Amino acid sequence: MIPDPARMLEGLTDAQREAASHLDGPALVLAGPGSGKTRVITRRIAHLVAQGVPAWSILALTFTNKAAGEMRARVDAIVPASVPGRRGLTVTTFHALGARLLRRYASAAGLPESFTIYDTGDQRDAVKQAIKDAGLDTKNFAPAAVHAHISQAKNNLLDAAAFAQHAGDFFSRAVAKAYKNYEAILKKAGALDFDDLLMRLAMLLRADERVRDDLQERYQYLLIDEYQDTNHVQFIIAHTLAARSRNIFVVGDPDQSIYGWRGADIRNILDFETHYPDARVIPLGQNFRSTAHIVAAADGLIRHNRRRKHKDLHTELEAGEKPRLVRCADEHHEARLVADELKRRHESGIAWKDMAVMYRVNALSRVMEDVLRREGVPYVIARGTAFYERQEVKDALAYLRLLANPADDVSFRRIVNTPTRGAGKAGLEKLGLYAINRNLTLLEAARQAQRVEGLSSKAVKGFTSFAAMVDGWRARLEGVSPPMNGGDRESPQIDTDREDVDSDIFSPLPLGEGPGARVSPVPSSLLPGQPITDLRQVVELVLRESGLEHMYEQQRTEEDQDRLENLAELVSSAADFVPPLELGAEPSMLQTLHAYLESVALVSDADMVDPANGAVTLLTLHAAKGLEFKAVCMIGLEEGLLPHANAADGEHGLEEERRLCFVGITRAERHLLLTCANVRTHRGLRERTIPSMFLREIPPTHLTMLDASHETDDDEPGGLRYVRDEGESAHETLVESKSGGRGGAFSGGAFPVGSMVRHPQFGVGRVESIERHSSHTRARIAFAAVGRKTLILEYARLERLSG
Repeated sequence: MIPDPARMLEGLTDAQREAASHLDGPALVLAGPGSGKTRVITRRIAHLVAQGVPAWSILALTFTNKAAGEMRARVDAIVPASVPGRRGLTVTTFHALGARLLRRYASAAGLPESFTIYDTGDQRDAVKQAIKDAGLDTKNFAPAAVHAHISQAKNNLLDAAAFAQHAGDFFSRAVAKAYKNYEAILKKAGALDFDDLLMRLAMLLRADERVRDDLQERYQYLLIDEYQDTNHVQFIIAHTLAARSRNIFVVGDPDQSIYGWRGADIRNILDFETHYPDARVIPLGQNFRSTAHIVAAADGLIRHNRRRKHKDLHTELEAGEKPRLVRCADEHHEARLVADELKRRHESGIAWKDMAVMYRVNALSRVMEDVLRREGVPYVIARGTAFYERQEVKDALAYLRLLANPADDVSFRRIVNTPTRGAGKAGLEKLGLYAINRNLTLLEAARQAQRVEGLSSKAVKGFTSFAAMVDGWRARLEGVSPPMNGGDRESPQIDTDREDVDSDIFSPLPLGEGPGARVSPVPSSLLPGQPITDLRQVVELVLRESGLEHMYEQQRTEEDQDRLENLAELVSSAADFVPPLELGAEPSMLQTLHAYLESVALVSDADMVDPANGAVTLLTLHAAKGLEFKAVCMIGLEEGLLPHANAADGEHGLEEERRLCFVGITRAERHLLLTCANVRTHRGLRERTIPSMFLREIPPTHLTMLDASHETDDDEPGGLRYVRDEGESAHETLVESKSGGRGGAFSGGAFPVGSMVRHPQFGVGRVESIERHSSHTRARIAFAAVGRKTLILEYARLERLSG
């Protein structure tokens, strides 16, 4: 029975209802923090289906597996898969969409169907090799920097050849050589990196009319979550898919655009109405998460940005407790104060898992961790894909990737001598040269190791036995089409979570959400030669026969026991994994293995934060996006940290830093603590600090300011005089510096154009220009050591030398 469209809109506010009931044509939903954007997207999907739109023609895109899974679950709760026209809905991430479509159209894209997706570590290894092959020194051309340039190029749809044409300076020309080699390494291995998943899809859509027509015909309704986080290539993909129907519905908030450093382009959302002049714009300003003082504090801060779309942030929740701003003596005092705050909140009934400590830079966590451990406060650090970055786990995954894709040379290099087999570095170089001269993969060359000139008998035995082991695994996998991992496909859990998936495009369940028992570190039940019937057995087989488990069992240290437990957890993740339904009722083990490896490769920061963990979460402000906690502590609100010294160069960088502060504030539901320190240790030296300019921008009527430092010298840089009065008089004394005095714009007269100055971090420089604003003064300074920087004189801690 088709559901009633009106029922799909029940319980929504007027603004939410307007957005969810939108049918045809472009629409931009400006969704403020805590405004129920996921609810709007899922209700709109349900409303479209209720209006008779086939679910297979709907494509919803987001950025994390967690968000996609939550969206699917919410749609399932409103419109079950049994409803006519409900099947075939695609809810996935951009990168997962790229992987699925490139497999589907592999021939048209010029790719092998069994291509591997390289994770961050694999990409790093391949870039290092590419730099070496280009005759460059990794000391002068850091792999991370080279990779960042390559990634940026791919996000701008520049392959190696196109990038080389645009390379003007020496460094860019060197990167072009490495990029060309990197492409060759990936191609030979039959592999793609994360950026390729998007670039190759965008290029395919642009070049192949048949593919473009297929997908434009298929996806008549496109919905995109977190649109402010899209980069150029994602914009091209979305714009191309929606070109025919023009039914593009994007949800986002320019005020929460904080990933410019990794390619996100805020112009995509700011210029949406330029690209679609007839777009309907619907603001969602009501916050359902935070109390009124927190919302007002955040709104007052973000209003200082110019590049934004105005919306009226408000809430109908109670006023609540005012955010507290506390000045501390130093970082140790700050950490003790935060620990006391967390314990006090916990004693008042707030669970550890409902509290978080946030910071701009990871380095601030060290002292905090030390104090929390001493004080007995349980904590976890949200480090993204930390589990899958552990050495033993990456080794096991490399074995699995080589098993899935025998052309994967990077994985071969990682594990051919782990555990040791006598196939050392010198032998691997000889094998690699043999493979290059004969256009072979390293695994193919290993099968012929006895023909490789100069290899020791030990190395020959090591390579050939390794190749035989992998070939034996591959033969066992190719010989059987097993039933679905986890048992009966008619399980209600499977029906609820997975039957909405497109028959051609799938989204693997986030790890840990499928059926399957937890696995203890016990010997495998799989007997030698026994057919493999599920993914758990594949992982157990590889761990046992590769020698990885035995290697750690022999050493028996606490660290090795931890490694064994991590390998056991990897087995558990395989047991929990549910293959996508479009692979058929009985997918082959190779198909299941490919799907599992894709799900692991595409795990993101937000996916790794465990909402059920009974511990305080420590995380960076960037990692906090999309999360919420009853109590939040934001530490290190000082110039140079937030705004960060490297990011506050220019108006755009400063505005992104302000958005980052805004995101942190709006993670808090009921309680918010902001801290800064008088003194902070940097590279072993204790330095005076200046409170963040953002603290002065928060309306004083929504703050309680407390001095806990017992240092109130008004003459020191950034001296604070916290008073218990709440109003303008207190706020005016919040930030004072030697150079700038009390608030207002700095005249700039102390540092005229042409004068020589010294900065504590950037060194000596010459003032090139002065730009005065109503609230501050900016100076453009050419520093000898770091080049040109734009600094705010009120906070710059400059010393005039001459001129």
